[in-house]
Amino acid sequence: MEGMERYHSHPARDMSVRSATAVESGDREVWLALFADDAVIEDPIGESSFDPGGKGHRGIDAIAAFYDNVISKSPVRFTVRESYAAGKECANVYTITTDLGGGTRAVIEGVFTYLLDDNGKLAAMRGFWEQDSMRIEGP
Repeated sequence: MEGMERYHSHPARDMSVRSATAVESGDREVWLALFADDAVIEDPIGESSFDPGGKGHRGIDAIAAFYDNVISKSPVRFTVRESYAAGKECANVYTITTDLGGGTRAVIEGVFTYLLDDNGKLAAMRGFWEQDSMRIEGP
C-alpha cells in the first residue's frame, strides 16, 4: 500500500493497512480473519452491481462471498491520499486501481471507513464512492 507511511500508528488505521495489504496480496484467509462475526461491508454504500439490494454484506459468510465474487477476480492496489483516525475509526481517502488485464485498469477514487469493535476486530468497512465515476484506463 502506497502512501500510508506518512501517518502515525492508530489501531483503526493499522487495521485498515492489514485489510488493504491482505487484499493486495490476495490472502483471503488473513483478510477474513480481520472481521468480527457480525461485521458488515458496504462497498460501495447503497445499491450497486456488487450489492443490488443496497443492504451490505453482513456476517462472515456474506463477506467471504464478497471476497470470492468481487475482490479475488483481479489484482488490486491501494494508494492512500489522506488518512484520518479517531476513536475506534479510520477514514482513508484512496485511489484504488484494479488490474483488468491487457494493460487495462479500473480506477476508483473514494473514502473508505473502518470501524473496530471492542475486541479490535473490524465491525464495519464502508466505501464512499460512485460506481458511475469509476474510470477505465488503458488500451
